[in-house]
Amino acid sequence: MKNRKTKVRKLYNILLRILIVVATYGFLYKKVFLEKDFGHQLDILLGLFQQPGVSQLLWLVIFMMFVNWGIESQKWRYLISKIEKISFIKAYEAVLTGASVSFFTPNRVGEYFGRVFILDKAGHLEGVFITILGSLSQLLVTILTGTLALLLIHPQVVPEIQGYPGLLYYSLVGIIILLDTLLLFLYFNVSLLTGLKQSISKTRFRKYGKVFRIFKYYSAKELLFVITLSFTRYLVFSLQYFLLLKIFSVPIPFYNGMIIISLIFLIITVFPTVALTELGIRDSVAIYFFGLYFTQTGTMTDEVAIGVLSASTFLWLLNLAIPALTGTFFIYRLKFFRKRNTEEPDN
Repeated sequence: MKNRKTKVRKLYNILLRILIVVATYGFLYKKVFLEKDFGHQLDILLGLFQQPGVSQLLWLVIFMMFVNWGIESQKWRYLISKIEKISFIKAYEAVLTGASVSFFTPNRVGEYFGRVFILDKAGHLEGVFITILGSLSQLLVTILTGTLALLLIHPQVVPEIQGYPGLLYYSLVGIIILLDTLLLFLYFNVSLLTGLKQSISKTRFRKYGKVFRIFKYYSAKELLFVITLSFTRYLVFSLQYFLLLKIFSVPIPFYNGMIIISLIFLIITVFPTVALTELGIRDSVAIYFFGLYFTQTGTMTDEVAIGVLSASTFLWLLNLAIPALTGTFFIYRLKFFRKRNTEEPDN
């Protein structure tokens, strides 16, 4: 009987792995080959490598892709070490696997499960909550920088925008300061969520109540370290975006470019998307905000619009599509079903 259960468990694991790989490749094929002229994009990329000044920037952008996911891997490894010690390489594989699983799920929720199912001993549910905590730190950085950019875009990027009276602007400043302060307070006092354990323990879901104790695992100092890693990662992929704008000859100063990039990341983060459709949304948002700037400066041309779209597309390919494709090579390590461990006492 035990042998039979083991075989069934292995069969389910294999079937789910195959399903994920097929779904990821299917979504990638649809977006890259059917909806985009991949041959044309490849020609552009190869042409860029032939240009001496541009090729060095492009190599730097590609290197930053590895740095970006390396920082995320170290952050997740640091967080997950509270329940299971893993190597940096294994954390990197888990993060890339999560990118594959999240590629076809709304707002990349599959990322949480794609990572934790690579763990050997730790509870999957605890792992998911810890992974969510890491994602919240990244979300917080995106909101903080994005809302700051929202304030700066009025006087700096589009100074002549109409219908934006002073009172409304200062009201917006006050709302943003209150919102950001509240978010920072909640993040650094995440242990308050352990109070939910008491209410959950009285319901039919009481066996899941103990997972909330993970919020007590992290001190304010540790949470500060995590959000610092998130901010560093944010700087990396923001600079990637700006360098790609330079590569595609989009004439925008660094200061204004970074403000608009922060706004774009804010919008695509707060709106529910699937990674597959995110490219279209990213392109539309990019054209809108960069269009505001170039319309005011009188330099909005077809070449600039094409440059903005190309930078947005290549950033998506580098930071989402390629990692998702690479992650499929580690899907075989996912363990969706494993032997049940003895339940820990609910302290």
